[in-house]
Amino acid sequence: MAGRFAPRPRPPHSTVSGGRAAVPAAAGAPQVPPGGPERVRAWAPDEPLDLGLVLGPLRRGPGDPTFRAMPDGSVWRASRTPLGPGTLRVFVRGGQVCGQAWGPGAEWLLDQLPELLGAADEPAAFAPRHRLLALARHRRPGLRLTRTGLVLESLIPSVLEQKVTTLEAYAAWRTLVCAYGEPAPGPVPVPMHVMPAPRAWALIPSWDWHRAGVDDKRASTVLRAVRVAARLEEATAMPPAAARRRLEVVPGIGPWTSAETVQRSHGAADEVTVGDLHLPGIVGFALAGNRDADDAEMLRLLEPYAGQRHRAARLILLSGRIPPRRAPRMPLRDMGRL
Repeated sequence: MAGRFAPRPRPPHSTVSGGRAAVPAAAGAPQVPPGGPERVRAWAPDEPLDLGLVLGPLRRGPGDPTFRAMPDGSVWRASRTPLGPGTLRVFVRGGQVCGQAWGPGAEWLLDQLPELLGAADEPAAFAPRHRLLALARHRRPGLRLTRTGLVLESLIPSVLEQKVTTLEAYAAWRTLVCAYGEPAPGPVPVPMHVMPAPRAWALIPSWDWHRAGVDDKRASTVLRAVRVAARLEEATAMPPAAARRRLEVVPGIGPWTSAETVQRSHGAADEVTVGDLHLPGIVGFALAGNRDADDAEMLRLLEPYAGQRHRAARLILLSGRIPPRRAPRMPLRDMGRL
């Protein structure tokens, strides 16, 4: 979790100060890029919103073929929706957040746009008990928790991130999506891909998992998950705790993976990640000066934020108060050469 939620430079024009209500696209809607989207929508959030902070957790590394943050401040996402593949471009203009979408999943993506941008989130429910968190919230007023409404697109990359470095996991995700996904619909600014359908994941041969750097254990977990993909996607209608229990029925999916998934699919404000290599030490160092904190100590420190523990952890990461390194980074392995 730590590396994926760390602060990144924010592109220009990616923040909106807030509005009053959702509005349909009409006269004055943003000019459509060549190719013409199937659907356009504009939405005015009630509170400040920072696109980079809200959508950043969906990005799986700088080369993620399903996600692009552009220099103009816009964010592009390629998703496999219940209606099929779709591409969504999100940008801020005139105090509104505008969405343009292409492909069979365009309508679904635009219908979900407010929730994707945190409309269902309740940041006002967070009451900081530590000065560090109060300052972090003050400095990042545009933080909202995204809700994608899609399980598999967060679950599979989370499985690939189990017990390896983020760089290894990002490379595996990029390799497999580019090889077995399909080109994203619409006039994308750079080549992008929609992640493979469940059947396509199931047909990846063992040697291509190996070449992508994915061991048999993680590959088998993905294969078990895609066999019950429909049942897992049903979890989006469940409360986060119940959704996690359903995910963890699949062998190979434990508390770490289920938490990483529902944080994105459900916008779960309280589902804190346990079992992470770095997060307990970061939380312990930030709140109590204890860089050697374990999961139990982290949960004890976050107890005053019950109901908002994930938000508290994100604010700690965004504060930049992390312990200095005591050892070199874990060396990268190239399983494809073994």
